[in-house]
Amino acid sequence: MRWLEDGSAGAVAEALEEVGLGGYPVVVRESVGGDPTWWSASAVVGEQYVVKFAWSQPAALRLAHEIDVLAALKPTVPYLPEVVASSTDPLLLATALVPGESLFEVVDSIDRDEAGRQLAEFLGELHNQTERDFPAASLQPATTDVLREQFPKWARPDQRADVISWCDWADDVLATPGRQVLVHGDLHGGNQVWDHGKLRAVVDFETAGLADAEYDLRVFPGTGPGVELLTATMRHYPQELSVERVMAWHLRTALADALWRSEAGVPLPDHRTPEAWVDDLADRFEALGINPQG
Repeated sequence: MRWLEDGSAGAVAEALEEVGLGGYPVVVRESVGGDPTWWSASAVVGEQYVVKFAWSQPAALRLAHEIDVLAALKPTVPYLPEVVASSTDPLLLATALVPGESLFEVVDSIDRDEAGRQLAEFLGELHNQTERDFPAASLQPATTDVLREQFPKWARPDQRADVISWCDWADDVLATPGRQVLVHGDLHGGNQVWDHGKLRAVVDFETAGLADAEYDLRVFPGTGPGVELLTATMRHYPQELSVERVMAWHLRTALADALWRSEAGVPLPDHRTPEAWVDDLADRFEALGINPQG
């Protein structure tokens, strides 16, 4: 496996020449941080393709994993990006550019029942892939021990006991392993391309691996108004899912996101406060008929 020398447009153009996609203008479109773990990005090539690439070993291993996953899933799983070229020497993944917007941009304007049906179709097929062995997914949310210790200082005094009891509840819910399936692992709205109410592609399979089926739905309760997208997806999903397990993962994900951003001085995605996010969690529990206080 040979990753790129750097993240410049020139390095990408040189790699594209080696895989037969040379001669197109290259526009690198993602910024990167200082940690080599994240030395990866994507570029739009000739307004026809999206090319993912990496220039460090940790980032390269994730991209090579995504290439393997996409190859294994075609043609059985719907809504996958069309792979135009892939290579590990040099390492890159080129897919057809799909017109559309992220789910975050359109969720307020689309039919959420129909959106849930399409997402359930994707998830049902993805979670049914059993013909080859996949590694365990690297689960992202902070542990409840970390949340109990560090999050209360970012909550209002009247919220702190609830946050701790919610963490206890999540531990109880997740104590018994759930049905292990191949999950996307990072199915937030930014990794979905929608056009006129239709799901066109699900992208970014770098963290795909084995985990609870409910793990893939953990961001849905916070996507769009209320919990309609979650309930619609669960209603159309071909097997029974546990809403408690979804919310246990959602709790960990939401609080972990608010925690690291607050600790790092980074604004929360909606530019509100951790206290407001705790209020949102309480509202979602109530809407779903869940009492995490026992």
